[in-house]
Amino acid sequence: MAETVRALILQGPNLNLLGSREPEIYGTLGARDLASLVREWSQELGVEATLVQTNSEGELLDLVQGAEGRFDFLVVNPGALTHTSLALRDALAGIPVPALEVHLSNIHAREEWRRQSWISPVCQGVLVGMGPLGYRLALEAGLVLVGGRNLGPPSGSNPSPVSSPSQ
Repeated sequence: MAETVRALILQGPNLNLLGSREPEIYGTLGARDLASLVREWSQELGVEATLVQTNSEGELLDLVQGAEGRFDFLVVNPGALTHTSLALRDALAGIPVPALEVHLSNIHAREEWRRQSWISPVCQGVLVGMGPLGYRLALEAGLVLVGGRNLGPPSGSNPSPVSSPSQ
């Protein structure tokens, strides 16, 4: 039996307000509904997921620093800390656990100050502007990163071989 893949999903400041805070930007899905979706997707993918939302930067740092040996990968939506927290950036850089950054909105299509992420350079991937689907895609990418799934064709499919151009 394969070893269980464990993911820590971290949600930063103000993500507890999803559904009511700027729904034209972040959508109408509430924080509890997003958590339910993430749990459902995790179970579907065979990932043991722990989801934590906190408005405290210090708590996020403690969670990141405590992830080594407990989790195989991280999914991080740092909220506004994306643009301000060198401490969170350094914590992610300081552990050997791969991390994926997720944002519900496309931070690159928003205000100039939101376009800078201190977190992205220390993550293995970034998913922005995909709404809640970004979390699903991050879970799938995390599985691939840690070897819990390969990128081969879906089972039962019979893809035609790709031919190289003649030289």
